[in-house]
Amino acid sequence: MIWRSREPRYDVASGISQGARDYQEDAITADFPVGAEAGFVVLADGMGGHAAGDVASKIVLTEVYSELKFHFADVDAFERRAPEILRNVAEFANQTLRTHAESHPETEGMGATLVVPALVENRLWWISIGDSPLFLFRDGRLRQLNEDHSMAPQIDFMVQAGLLDARIAACHPDRNCLMSVLMGSAISKVDCPSEPLELKAGDIVICASDGLQFLSNAQIEKVLNRYRKSRSTEIAERLLEEIHRLDDPDQDNISFTIIKVNDASARPRASHRPQESVAVARPRGLTKVVADPGLLPIPVPSPEPDIHPEEVAAIVSLPMAEAVAMEIPPPEDTAPDSPEATEEPTVVVPRRFAALA
Repeated sequence: MIWRSREPRYDVASGISQGARDYQEDAITADFPVGAEAGFVVLADGMGGHAAGDVASKIVLTEVYSELKFHFADVDAFERRAPEILRNVAEFANQTLRTHAESHPETEGMGATLVVPALVENRLWWISIGDSPLFLFRDGRLRQLNEDHSMAPQIDFMVQAGLLDARIAACHPDRNCLMSVLMGSAISKVDCPSEPLELKAGDIVICASDGLQFLSNAQIEKVLNRYRKSRSTEIAERLLEEIHRLDDPDQDNISFTIIKVNDASARPRASHRPQESVAVARPRGLTKVVADPGLLPIPVPSPEPDIHPEEVAAIVSLPMAEAVAMEIPPPEDTAPDSPEATEEPTVVVPRRFAALA
């Protein structure tokens, strides 16, 4: 008799390629610990050119990942406030971009999209800002779950209304202009549902940058139908092969994560432990380094009879480490506003320009 371990709930793999670009502005990471009942992906697609686009995407990924990793220490507490937490995390990353741009003027104008699918058992939460797609493949069909915050939907609507020729719309120069993005200013549009989407066994979730959309939905769907029973690693390889086969001289950076749902079971909600978590009250501060802290007294217990006073004096005068990490509390006015307060008039932002001097 051969014993076989239970198939993991999620089968996850990522793919990334520079495409035909001279530099990589995508940043992506997936966190699905082995045997865990929850996990998440963070994807940021940078804009601003080589001088800043890659910087922006890395800042967003780093800030969002570190905050969510903290909250996912208690997924029950996360789910009780999931939309609020996701919005706050995005706003915190946006504030960090603003702070960086203020101290590095050469990066002014940089920004990044953000899409974060967060899975807990069979429930899918997400937040997205920008045009990076979040797909669901179910029953042989592919559909996009999140909103597209670019001009493309409006241009396509004009085609449907008979106001614009389809051939002109397909190559319209404004298709990739973003109406919402993280770049330190007010976030115009945020897609963050108040309730999760219930997943089914066999579902495939794809979190991607818009570089994947050089393939049509029909082409992506064809690959998924053909390899839906394969491991996520093979699906990722086949998608990359299809993109490279296009040999498009304008191919954008590509990054994506494939999440196959093998197990869609869920604990009864009543059995979830109603406990409070420190994750909901994490202080937000910037970690800074003090380069020259000098000497500080170190408290020591009363000396034992066999310890000489000279030895105690030597202990008290020991120098601290060369660098000390300190938590600096943020200003009071950096707390994220409510979702209603963050809604601002739509601002169209050019999507893919290295426009820095």
